[in-house]
Amino acid sequence: MAPSLTPVLLFSLLFLVTSAQNCSNYTFTANRTFTSCKKLPYLEAYLHWNYNFSSTKVSIAYRAKQDSTGWVAWATNPTGQGMIGSQALVAFHNSNGSTIAHTTQITSYSPSMLKANLSFQVSHLSAEYSSSEMIIFATIGPLDNGTTVNHVWQAGSSVSSNIPQMHSLSSPHLHSFGKIDFQTTA
Repeated sequence: MAPSLTPVLLFSLLFLVTSAQNCSNYTFTANRTFTSCKKLPYLEAYLHWNYNFSSTKVSIAYRAKQDSTGWVAWATNPTGQGMIGSQALVAFHNSNGSTIAHTTQITSYSPSMLKANLSFQVSHLSAEYSSSEMIIFATIGPLDNGTTVNHVWQAGSSVSSNIPQMHSLSSPHLHSFGKIDFQTTA
């Protein structure tokens, strides 16, 4: 029995090492560093963050695998879990080819992700595209309701007239939400 467990154990260790390299050892441009990181369970996505205890603000980097024609979004939902009510940061390539990011509110299941102000402050919002990944950078807060928030992440395959279009309704897309505690150093 023991010899047959060896390949399974080796595969498991390789997976853990690969996951760690994709999260905590990731190298960002412009010497950006983050103390915490979590591999999200769906859509090949990662959330990196630094929580500032004195200001109760969080600097984040959300990155996800994406084609250059698609879009990605990361959001918090102050009113519940899931997409409706979420306050989102969205990134995509606009019509001139540059990677941009803006804020939007998700108030219904309609595909509109037009620019809108959020119920909390967002600063240093930017995006970049590198190695088949779209990355959103931002500082959010101060956080009014503690360090644990409901969050949602998403990706879509197309943008039309600088408006991200509806994402797939496959299982990974419908399950891309959860809670995150910014005080942890996962």
